[in-house]
Amino acid sequence: MQKIGFIGIGNLGFPIAENLLKAGHQLKVYNRTREKALPLEKLGAEIVDSPVGAIEKGGIVFTLVSDDAALRDIVTPEFLEALGTGGLHASMSTISPETAKDLAELHKKAGAIYIASPVFARPEAAAAKMGNAAISGDAAGKERIRQLLHDGFAKNIFDMGAEPQNANVMKLIGNFMIAGAMELMAESFVLAEKNGLDVKAAYELLTTTLFTGPIFRNYGAMILNREFTGDASFKASLGLKDVDLVLEMARNSYTPMPIANLVHQRLLTVLSKGRRDADWVALATGALNDAGLK
Repeated sequence: MQKIGFIGIGNLGFPIAENLLKAGHQLKVYNRTREKALPLEKLGAEIVDSPVGAIEKGGIVFTLVSDDAALRDIVTPEFLEALGTGGLHASMSTISPETAKDLAELHKKAGAIYIASPVFARPEAAAAKMGNAAISGDAAGKERIRQLLHDGFAKNIFDMGAEPQNANVMKLIGNFMIAGAMELMAESFVLAEKNGLDVKAAYELLTTTLFTGPIFRNYGAMILNREFTGDASFKASLGLKDVDLVLEMARNSYTPMPIANLVHQRLLTVLSKGRRDADWVALATGALNDAGLK
C-alpha cells in the first residue's frame, strides 16, 4: 500500500480517490472546493489546503482537473520542488498534447517524472473499476502507477509509448469518436421515428447485434430516453472543451475533420441556449430539433 497525493475531487475524481482508499492506500487530498473532498475523510483521507500539501517528496501525486489552465495553475515551481527528484506526477486530465509536452519537460528539468494517464470512464464506470486508461511517458514511471490505476478505476490499461503527449492524443481521439457516435445515433433514431418505426425496437436490434459496445448501448439509451439534463456526469461544457482540443490538434496537423466541426456546433448550440446543466449527450438534441421533434 502506498501514500499518495490526489488533486481534483470532481465527478470523476471522487470515485477514483474513494477506490484507492478502499484498496488500502493512504491519500493526501486537495480540492479547490474543500467541501467536496470532506466525505473522503471518513475513509481515512487527509484533506490538505494546497496542491503542494498533497505531495510527498519523491512520491506519487495524481491530478484530475477540468482543463489545461487548471493543470498549469497547479504545476508551479513550488509543486515541482515539493515533488523532488524521482517524484512522479500522473496527470489523468483531458488536456492538449502541447500542454502535456510542456509539463513533461518542466518535470524533467526538475528531476521528476511526468506520466500522462487520462481516464476513459464516466463516474459510474470508474466507481465499478470498469474504466480504461491510456498511459504514456517514462517506462519505469508507468510501471510505478500501473497497479494504482487498476485499484482506482481501470479494468484495462493501454500503453501508448514513451512520448508523454501520446496518451492525450489517444484520449482526444476517443472522446471525438464518442461524440461522433452520439450524433450518428441521434440522426438514426430521428430517421426511424419520422418514418414510423418503433425507436426502442431499433435501439434494441442495433445495440445487441451490429453495435454492441458500451458507447452505443449506454449513450444510445440516454438518447432514446431523452436524458439530456439532470445528473450531467460529463457536462456539455467539458465536451465542448474536448472537441475544441480535437480541432486544435487537427489544425496543427492539417487534418480535415468535418464530423468534429459538426459535433462542435451541436455542443455550442446546447450551451448557447443556456443549458448549463446539460450532459454532453445533449448534442443529440440538434438532430431532434432539426427534424422538428421534441
